[in-house]
Amino acid sequence: MSKIAAKVQKKLKPLKALVMDCDGILTDGQVWQGENGEWIRAYSILDGMGLKLLLKNDFILGVITGSKGKDIKDRCNHLGVQHLYQGIEDKKPVFDNFLKQTNLKASEVAYIGDDFPDIPVLKEVGFSASVPHAFANVLKHVDYVTKREGGYGAVRELCDLLLQHSAHCQQKNNSKNKKQKK
Repeated sequence: MSKIAAKVQKKLKPLKALVMDCDGILTDGQVWQGENGEWIRAYSILDGMGLKLLLKNDFILGVITGSKGKDIKDRCNHLGVQHLYQGIEDKKPVFDNFLKQTNLKASEVAYIGDDFPDIPVLKEVGFSASVPHAFANVLKHVDYVTKREGGYGAVRELCDLLLQHSAHCQQKNNSKNKKQKK
């Protein structure tokens, strides 16, 4: 195991929550405008499955996005995302509020974002991630860059890391295994 992998594993261990940006992370960053003026985004089913697996392991999920859209709200509701904040330009105060609402420490949260409004949160969390197409200034502040692009399974890749290395998930799985053996 490389030193980078060991460092990443150590940072993943205490995590209990995942907070994400939307555009460029849960989507590829493109927005289409429908006939009635509504914005339409495409979301990855892979990401959705990863988020549902985290929820089964009692992870807390959040989205903090500068965008507003019924499609974002609908997607988050469908996936069971408990904390959605839309139309947010300054994400740090909203993230601080998320911590208060959930009684979590920043060190227990993973965050994935791709643009400059994400940087203050990326700098504070226990584990920070981004996608390959993120701006260089963002990439300087992250622990991990996904192999997959936003909207094409990047969030699933991060979910899989959390499921594999978070002590929170490991404890949940150990409890399930003990119950099944009885």
